Amino acid sequence: MKRISTYMKNFDMQYHLRLREWRLNEIQNKIASQTRIKELRNDPVSAAHATRYSSRITRMERFSENVATLKSRQQIAEGYMQEALDILQRAREIAVKGATGTFTKQEKQYMGEEVNQLLNELVEIANASSGEGTTLFAGSRNLSKPFRVSLGNVPGGTGEVIVSVEYTGNIQESLAEISEGSYIKSTFAGNRVFWAEHQVLLATRDATNYQVSTDSAIYIDGHRVELKTGDNIHAIIAKINDSNAPVKAKLDPVTNALMIETTTPHQLWLEDGEGCRVLRDLGLLSDDGALPPHNISDEARISGGSAFDMLISLRGSLYRGDTIQIGGSALKGIDNALNNLLNTITDLGSKHERLELVGERLAYEIPEMVAKKSREVDLDITRAITELKMLESAHRAALQTAGRILQPTLLDFLR
Repeated sequence: MKRISTYMKNFDMQYHLRLREWRLNEIQNKIASQTRIKELRNDPVSAAHATRYSSRITRMERFSENVATLKSRQQIAEGYMQEALDILQRAREIAVKGATGTFTKQEKQYMGEEVNQLLNELVEIANASSGEGTTLFAGSRNLSKPFRVSLGNVPGGTGEVIVSVEYTGNIQESLAEISEGSYIKSTFAGNRVFWAEHQVLLATRDATNYQVSTDSAIYIDGHRVELKTGDNIHAIIAKINDSNAPVKAKLDPVTNALMIETTTPHQLWLEDGEGCRVLRDLGLLSDDGALPPHNISDEARISGGSAFDMLISLRGSLYRGDTIQIGGSALKGIDNALNNLLNTITDLGSKHERLELVGERLAYEIPEMVAKKSREVDLDITRAITELKMLESAHRAALQTAGRILQPTLLDFLR
């Protein structure tokens, strides 16, 4: 039962008017923002779904940007690699021509001059930069040129020429995420791309009685190899060979010294871990504190060179007119450099194809995810406008009715 007083109808009418005004304000805000969820309490389930969709869309857009950046970077790198391939192909043609024995020494020196120009251009390519200003073939150390040249005079040459090329980058890999938990390398190590031969490092210290003095670790081509106290040389060799490093270790049968050989053409990258002296004690690394790859001991013997070394060797053979050397080790070195570069370009092509597939998938998934979010939060504008018009009509009718039925008071007669 409800008690009726003079102002009861007035209070009830004001309550319902305020309620309709609140509803009008709500629907107007929804129309203005084009979303039906202004606060989580409007629809907690849909709001939770929309939050997850928004997070997923943001991540997929980041993946899409990574894919586009990687594709651009790879296309630039592949272009330079193709130029390097053309240079090596031309060097091979010169080597084949010079090995025929039908040219005079003077003519071979002219060929050597052409090889020298090819060498200069190959160094320029190896030090190339992307459109962002970062070098392409320096690993993650991409703010400086990865290859440093030394100039000098050589027999048969005119003036100073390049006599050696050193790699000053690193082998650290920068990874870019292209989908959930899936990464792809975004950097290139120049001492892999522009290498020619398998590198062999042979110590000169007898390791027959060597034992690891404390638990430690060594790093080979960036891969950590754990060693335990008491490990002898055979245990060390076994652990190196069981690691993921692309090398093969063995004991030299003549000197009983440790020998490490790469299984793919690249430059060895050796380091002792913190508090470890194993590689230094075995005579592979020096004690001068130099960083890889310039930390090889002077006592150790190392072989296996880069594409630059092969061109330098071919140039020298042409300057000397050494026909046997031109058609022998010089030509073989150029072939090795060509094969390694071709394998690198092939691997790059497969990665580019993968990026194409990922890009196509993201181009389909992102609109689908946006549509799912839209179904959860977007406003049905037709329905909202209809509801707004109904509320406006009801509110107008309520105001008209209130003006007619509210009873007059004493104040209405005080004149």
